[in-house]
Amino acid sequence: MTDPKLPIVLLARHGETAWSLSGQHTGLTDLPLTERGERNALRLGERLAQRRFALVLTSPLRRAQRTCALAGYASAATIDPDLVEWDYGAYEGRRSAEVLAERPGWNLFRDGCPGGESPEAVGARADRVVARLRAQSGDALLFSSGHFLRVLAARWLGMPVSAGEHFALDTASLSALGSEHALVRPVLWLWNDVRHVGA
Repeated sequence: MTDPKLPIVLLARHGETAWSLSGQHTGLTDLPLTERGERNALRLGERLAQRRFALVLTSPLRRAQRTCALAGYASAATIDPDLVEWDYGAYEGRRSAEVLAERPGWNLFRDGCPGGESPEAVGARADRVVARLRAQSGDALLFSSGHFLRVLAARWLGMPVSAGEHFALDTASLSALGSEHALVRPVLWLWNDVRHVGA
């Protein structure tokens, strides 16, 4: 049970895009939401029910910004470049199965991408976001992309970037990070909740 006196950080993954549907790595390619992605972003807003947050941050990518807007938080949001998705470099637009056929054993969270970001670079961005969140009081809401949010959760919990591989996220999902015992124990309160998302 969450402690109402301690701040909560809600993580909203952007709604569906054509590439999230097809399983292609979508880093910096600035794709729009699909029709279903827009519909589910609206449902995410209904789930949040105009809840107020001390801080609302969004990735600069339009899939995250559009999700934020459809959820009803555009006017409260600040763009944070650190929330951008992993830069996949040479693997942009490719499916994991294709990469693994050429590079058996490849793991994004351990190996990164040629010509793109290393796990250490993504972890450093996540650490800056964690520091920003812990420096402010009150609840926060973040709109970003799947792989970055998985790294953010790992770093919030004090785990290595590689632990992000264990935190799968669906599009338009809602997750919650928080603390127990006067902010000294970071915890995961909710993960990959999609009960608001339609078929």
